[in-house]
Amino acid sequence: MTSAVRTLDRPWNIADRSLLVQMLWITGFAVATAVGARFEIPHQPVPFTLQTMVVLLAGAFLGPRNGALSQLLYLGAGALGLPVFAGGAPGFMHLVGPTGGYLMAFPAAAAVAGYLVTMRRSLWWTALSMFAGLLVIFSSGTLHLYAFYIRNFASAFSAGFLIFSWWDMLKLGAASMIYFEIAKRYSRVGGIKN
Repeated sequence: MTSAVRTLDRPWNIADRSLLVQMLWITGFAVATAVGARFEIPHQPVPFTLQTMVVLLAGAFLGPRNGALSQLLYLGAGALGLPVFAGGAPGFMHLVGPTGGYLMAFPAAAAVAGYLVTMRRSLWWTALSMFAGLLVIFSSGTLHLYAFYIRNFASAFSAGFLIFSWWDMLKLGAASMIYFEIAKRYSRVGGIKN
């Protein structure tokens, strides 16, 4: 697929925009991920938050590269001590704690969702693309819980994957509809139509 066709296919494509505009959107989605962490329902060992919804939207709106960069910026800010993780927690140790597997998968999940969403333009394909991103997050999180904390795969799968299924299906539906509805109306960041 040529780059011209890709540009037309990706609503809100910022890959061909100025570096400053790209950095602003990357930073904006990193901040939005931090805000999503503040919408928290406490649960052990991993709380319910809105972060994964923002990760999926970052990939869809920014594309695989910039979506992943937004999440790397988010993780870097937290590792450097900014209070961006769930519960306002800062620090590198949070990345190796029970939620570390989920957090470390955010860049890959944004890249997967961002890549797949460009292949077709339908609500179902958007949802399927974002579901693939969720699988990346929850597979990584579950394996991390199993390897470092729970040591029983069935228990890790139940506590790290199944428990989130209802909550993340709601977020998946919301993220898919938000992206699809905006994508129908706009073809570029800032609402500049093709």
